[in-house]
Amino acid sequence: MKRKYSKRMWNRPANKQWPEGKEAVKILTLKAVWEGFKTKLEDITTGKASPYINNKPKIQPLMKTLVKAMVVLACLAVNFPVSVAQLPKETEEQKMARMKWWTDDRFGMFIHFGLYAEPARGEWVKKSERISEEKYQQYFEFFNPDLYNPREWAKMAKDAGMKYAVMTAKHHEGFCMYDSKFTDYKSTNTPIKRDLIREFVDAFRAEGLKVGFYYSLLDWHHPDYTIDRAHPRSCKTKAEYDSVNRNRDMNKYRLYVRNQVTELLTNYGKIDIIWLDYSFPTGEYGKSRKDWDSENLLKMVRELQPGIMVNDRLNLEDVEGGWDFKTPEQYKPAEWVQVNGKRVPWEACQTFSGVWGYGRDESTWKDSRQLIELLAETVSKGGNLLLNVGPTGRGTIDYRAQERLAAMGQWMKVNGRSIYHCTQAPDEFKAPANSILTYNPQAKRLYIHLLAWPLDHISLEGYAGKIKYAQFLHDASEIAVSYTKNTTWLDEKVKENETILQLPVLRPNVEIPVIELILK
Repeated sequence: MKRKYSKRMWNRPANKQWPEGKEAVKILTLKAVWEGFKTKLEDITTGKASPYINNKPKIQPLMKTLVKAMVVLACLAVNFPVSVAQLPKETEEQKMARMKWWTDDRFGMFIHFGLYAEPARGEWVKKSERISEEKYQQYFEFFNPDLYNPREWAKMAKDAGMKYAVMTAKHHEGFCMYDSKFTDYKSTNTPIKRDLIREFVDAFRAEGLKVGFYYSLLDWHHPDYTIDRAHPRSCKTKAEYDSVNRNRDMNKYRLYVRNQVTELLTNYGKIDIIWLDYSFPTGEYGKSRKDWDSENLLKMVRELQPGIMVNDRLNLEDVEGGWDFKTPEQYKPAEWVQVNGKRVPWEACQTFSGVWGYGRDESTWKDSRQLIELLAETVSKGGNLLLNVGPTGRGTIDYRAQERLAAMGQWMKVNGRSIYHCTQAPDEFKAPANSILTYNPQAKRLYIHLLAWPLDHISLEGYAGKIKYAQFLHDASEIAVSYTKNTTWLDEKVKENETILQLPVLRPNVEIPVIELILK
């Protein structure tokens, strides 16, 4: 039977989308034509079919079919021209200028908040416990963070010395913390009935903090998101994957992502950062740039918010302009992060404990001293620190996080100068034992973070003639600079280019004392 094609079927869709992208439809069409053509030829050559129709060679109608198909492809080329995203071009200097506020501020708050706060076993609980959609629905029905007060959160962040914050607008579970027009799976349809993202943006801006959104590319709730190995319904065999994904359409899901990202970047004013998380292209049943249409998605982001900063998880590492900063997660790099041998902007994202969402029974909490050292060490290698809190189901910050934020704030109040506007020290300055160095290139000041308290003095090799003045940062009390050692019954000479800082016996009453060296 001859199949009839309606005009509507060939009209260009209003949303300009096509299954698997515009380039893919051409490739798949051509492939289908070729496979059909090849199959018919094989049937003839193997004797499965006669080479004649009505005593005429069959190859002639086959060629006519192929020509007709090529005409169809030409029409597709007109109606669906190949669109290669052209990301905005900028020089290295322009990029650094756009990112300067971020590299100056150095310290931000990450907030993972969603339905997963209710089971209180981390944000991946739906996957790790393979919870069904039906069972997980109870968390949607009972989601009511009635104590949610982002003004308190913003005050905590500011008092801790943080300068910006990034909050989950949607995590992998698919639940939206704002009033999206494209889903019913959102906070305004739960008992709380509030746009929690709107309140977050307003509260943090009011405290003078910059704001950003985390948006999950994964979605374990959307009916068209194809099930992969990271999904709660992940499978064991190809046949199983084929079966569960039979009626799922990633093209519809890509449009959903574009629509929601557009909402976030147009309805809430200026957005400083967006985290698009994440791609996992290697191995079987993962997701790569083609699944998100990453280049076109990023182009749209840049057009909607030209000054925005974007993380590196769209699988565009090899594309110019495809990312702004690297994001080592739960890990301390050994040195300034490099790509192709070149230092790049980077931000360590770390938790107070072992999970990103609220973990009631989590016991691997870092103490305040570890966190302060983590911050100083990150800056000493040219990086930023994004430190995460996971609010409770009532909408409050865990008391353990509050204690650590307060302790960090107490330290930052008097030592923040060693963090803000700072970076890795020039190679000519070596950190003495048990210390971390940071450097402010504009002020020409070097900061020595003392992780262990030395007795009497510290020795600085290679510093001779370079120090104008030395003081403790917390109270601006002078530290004597000397080029001799106070020795009795021992003739120990000062090395060439060595400088001695004379220290009190009593350790200052700060978590990690900092010495400020004003350089010549």
